[in-house]
Amino acid sequence: MRGFFRGWGLLLAALATSAWAQAPAEKPRHGGTLNVGTVYVTLSALSWDLADWNWKHNHDTGQYFEQLFAADLSKARRNGGKHSFYADAYLPSDAIRGELAESWKWLENPLRLEIKLRKGVMFPDKPGVMKSRELVADDVVFSYERQANSPKKIAGYFDHLSKVEAVDKHTVLFTFKEYNAEWDYRFGWGYYSGIMPREVATAGAANWKNANGTGPFMLTDHVSGNSSTYVRNPIYWDKETVAGATQKLPYVDKLVYYTIKDESGHHAALRTGKLDILETIRWSAVDELKKNAPALKWSRWLSMNGTFLAMRVDTKPFDDIRVRRALNMAVDKQEIVKSYYGGNAELFAYPQHPDYLGYFEPLSAMPDSVKELFTYNPDKARKLLAEAGLPNGFSFKVQVCSCNPDHMDLLPLVAAYLEKVGVKLQIQQMEYGAFLSAMTSKTNAPGYFMNNGHTNPTTTIRKSFVKNQVWNPSQYNDPEYDKRMAQVYLERDEGKRQQALREMTREIVDKAPYIWLPTPYVYTAWWPWVKNYAGELRAGAVRPGPIYARIWIDQDMKRKMGYK
Repeated sequence: MRGFFRGWGLLLAALATSAWAQAPAEKPRHGGTLNVGTVYVTLSALSWDLADWNWKHNHDTGQYFEQLFAADLSKARRNGGKHSFYADAYLPSDAIRGELAESWKWLENPLRLEIKLRKGVMFPDKPGVMKSRELVADDVVFSYERQANSPKKIAGYFDHLSKVEAVDKHTVLFTFKEYNAEWDYRFGWGYYSGIMPREVATAGAANWKNANGTGPFMLTDHVSGNSSTYVRNPIYWDKETVAGATQKLPYVDKLVYYTIKDESGHHAALRTGKLDILETIRWSAVDELKKNAPALKWSRWLSMNGTFLAMRVDTKPFDDIRVRRALNMAVDKQEIVKSYYGGNAELFAYPQHPDYLGYFEPLSAMPDSVKELFTYNPDKARKLLAEAGLPNGFSFKVQVCSCNPDHMDLLPLVAAYLEKVGVKLQIQQMEYGAFLSAMTSKTNAPGYFMNNGHTNPTTTIRKSFVKNQVWNPSQYNDPEYDKRMAQVYLERDEGKRQQALREMTREIVDKAPYIWLPTPYVYTAWWPWVKNYAGELRAGAVRPGPIYARIWIDQDMKRKMGYK
């Protein structure tokens, strides 16, 4: 089986390389503004404070807070590599570079990780907050300890570490209690890995006006619900070699995130050139945009978010697996792929993602009991409901976020299918803040309709189906399953981890804590004056900052095309 995945992966890589490799790079030009409608174009920043453990933090702060590691973008497909860098929080082991870390090595007995920091990396001057100074090992220790001691931290997230210490000015030593398969993700390039100077915390990290870091941009303005503006850090340390010449980063003078809640507004902003990039476009809008703006360039990618209706297994009647399986069979998922998504979706691509070679198994490889959940069978659904003591069906509340146009359209369709077997939904629309809070506080309704990021091959299972995890809207709880998850993290052999996670994925899909729904394809579009870019989305956990730092704007082309 491993040989199959490896061979398939090599074939995909070869095809990707031949399709994406481009002609020799043009010489970059500095200057201009990059205007972006991001993957999260409907959402403003949720928090500026790392200690709030907010999933979107890197997306908004990753332009100025750097991390120990980041994606090696030289291995992107557009550069002849094999990686697309779409995943929300997955970096293959051969596509990681040191960012603030210059080098690292493992030490045994006890297990330790020694990281040497780059020398001469500077925090810029921030009036009223801090004077310009060099990044040192104490900054890494401070950032880690502030995260580890936060009352909002994810339970168990750093339990594999016993201490983090500064050995000298540029050396950090992580001492492990035990191995953790996500060691680099947990505090290296993950969601909660930014390196914050103590001065920002002292001034008040929750206030965006105090933001400061070593990254390529500096946050200079934020209007909630409208935009965030970042300007070029004039003393940024990193460079890029293009066509044999060394270029100082970033290329653009200004980066602007726009928050646009109305879907037609996103499209109008792109079509009129107000946005240079729109990172997420539903398939249904693509043909019209191509017609009205034929110069746009495109990429198509399978969403890194699973779509589902979570059923609280700690709430009747969802504590009965027959009810959960019945609701899956009552929804015609093949028809949703065909008619709702116009074929622009995969029937089965969650909780593992097809990009996770070695971890993902297609539906054809699943047991018959799993395949049954993806086959429309309303008669058997009624039979199971009757066996569970619900021959006349039942009703339940489902919460959904009004921020997601796709969900606002899709949930009524799911409700119509369920009503055919006597199950009625009471739909409660919520703004994102209240919607997210309902899940994180474990007060969500019996039904909770959402997207959840695949994250990476281990976290996708751990965060969603282990007891007391934040992103566990079904409140799934199986002590034996939790023990198996813990063993996965201790396993150093990736092949053995892959086998264990394939088995655990089959089991959790079969237990049906969710109504599993198709995963749609999504499109990204950008104007041809956006250079050094081919649709890459993340260079770490939801962190696009290093990607934007390497984009340059051909301002002459933009003007010639009639845009300012």
